[in-house]
Amino acid sequence: MRFTNTSWFQPPTLLLTGIPGLEAVQTWISVPLCVMYLIALLGNCTILFVIKTTSSLHEPQYIFLSMLATTDMGLSISTLPTVLNVFLLNHREIEFHSCLTQMFFIHTFSSMESAILLAMAFDRFVAIHNPLRYTVVLTPPRIIGMALTAVVRGVVLMIPLPILLKRLPFCKDVILSHCYCYHPDVMMLACGPVRVNIIYGLSLVICSFGIDSMLIVISYVLILRTVLGIASEGGQLKALNTCVSHIFTVFIFYVPLIALALIHRFGTFTSPLLHVTMANLFLFLTPVLNPLVYSLKTKQIRSAVHKVITDKRNFLK
Repeated sequence: MRFTNTSWFQPPTLLLTGIPGLEAVQTWISVPLCVMYLIALLGNCTILFVIKTTSSLHEPQYIFLSMLATTDMGLSISTLPTVLNVFLLNHREIEFHSCLTQMFFIHTFSSMESAILLAMAFDRFVAIHNPLRYTVVLTPPRIIGMALTAVVRGVVLMIPLPILLKRLPFCKDVILSHCYCYHPDVMMLACGPVRVNIIYGLSLVICSFGIDSMLIVISYVLILRTVLGIASEGGQLKALNTCVSHIFTVFIFYVPLIALALIHRFGTFTSPLLHVTMANLFLFLTPVLNPLVYSLKTKQIRSAVHKVITDKRNFLK
């Protein structure tokens, strides 16, 4: 499919893809997807509500958690329109500039989430390594500064992505591999030189997700060394237990992200179903599981949620 000179650099629309081989049952697949979106939005809204309304949760650890919940909601809302259009309405077309806008927000929120996970790792390190200076180190101005840094870094690093894509000619079939717009996926449709895009994309991965994940690993090495220095076994377990939720969150965020990046870079001969599965795990799993993990594994959050539900029932009576 080739475009005329008037649309050479900007195809009018792109076509999104559901799950290869399961087109006949996509409407039924939309049901669990809707449930997942509902869980993600309600779960993260609940986390934000209980942290805002419970004064005992106005501590750095839970402020960072509220940032994570906000980012997860942004990530879910960024993909919601196209995912439901594809699976529920079988509407696959997306306007080119809308695609670039969605791509920008998906990558920006992903970068922000990575930075927030790093801030949460630093929070756990300070709490375990030097608990007496915890509130001195993590003051409100510093927490705000870390949040603003995450936002600014995400926006500044991701702005060039749509700009670099707009300069490329698109003269191939304009069919994307996913039900949302993802930078490597859109870039593969171009028939012009994409070396600059590849180099910048790789630099982004290294400078944001790569450095963040490396610093998170270093933080937990230092945490483990501190924990091993605690005399009692009970003290060691108590210290490590405060990190369990964060470790699980880091795992479910970075593993699908790394796998998806490797598949797009080197997985030319892998199954399209594997591409779609890893892409969906990356975007859907984290916003759904994060509020569940923190609600189940963090006693203070669990108690606050239970209190909110109990107060609601008493009010209704």
